Amino acid sequence: MQLNELSPPAGSKRKRKRLGRGAGSGWGKTSGRGHKGSNSRSGGGVRPGFEGGQMPLQRRLPKRGFTNIFKKRIAIVNVADLNRFDADSVVDEIALVKSGLVKGRRDGIKVLGNGELDRSLTVRVDAVSQKAKEKIEKNGGTVEVA
Repeated sequence: MQLNELSPPAGSKRKRKRLGRGAGSGWGKTSGRGHKGSNSRSGGGVRPGFEGGQMPLQRRLPKRGFTNIFKKRIAIVNVADLNRFDADSVVDEIALVKSGLVKGRRDGIKVLGNGELDRSLTVRVDAVSQKAKEKIEKNGGTVEVA
């Protein structure tokens, strides 16, 4: 088989419908839009969610709660996760992103005390729990809160 012998399967390619090309084409004059009315005109039709004047579903359902637009998105890292770094290394935002522990949009990084740490590290993050700080310092590491 050669590249020039390739062809698409029968019936998979269809010619584009060319509207407004004379009465003989079958799609002339009104071009399949019928006579008058909103949908016959350019820019016509109804907006998304419009149900023909019936009370829309979005307005029929009860509304609850609210979304705090000032909410902070804090990335969480556990002490056990810090074991992947070499001993006596500096663990900061750049190192955490590079290692894949922190992803996406965030307003800060917080280290929590879940798990055990078996090496000495210098940790530079936005927040640290009391338990995490104790575990890091127990191994001879230091915590720097920015």
